[in-house]
Amino acid sequence: MDWSQIPWRTTRYEGVRVHFYASDKASGRVVALIGMQPGRGYPAHRHKGPEEVLVLQGGYRDAMGEHMQGAFVRYEDGTAHAPVAIDGDAECILFAVAHEGIALLSS
Repeated sequence: MDWSQIPWRTTRYEGVRVHFYASDKASGRVVALIGMQPGRGYPAHRHKGPEEVLVLQGGYRDAMGEHMQGAFVRYEDGTAHAPVAIDGDAECILFAVAHEGIALLSS
């Protein structure tokens, strides 16, 4: 896939970008691509419902371990983590479905 063709949005987190396929503010449901540069990550957050993540490129680590390209990871309601892209040459690209959103644990 040519990631340069995705209409990415920058975020307030350095080295992290996102493309929303769907977002429902009422339910918190989000379907998105998330890109994290090596060594960069998304802040610690707790899931308000389940989230499924498919690693499309690169990899990341969190409290559950390392998740590399091709991995499917499911986070249950109430779980918390702070994913950080693994250092290397490739940006970590994730396809994520957060069913009821997240709550940031830090800014």
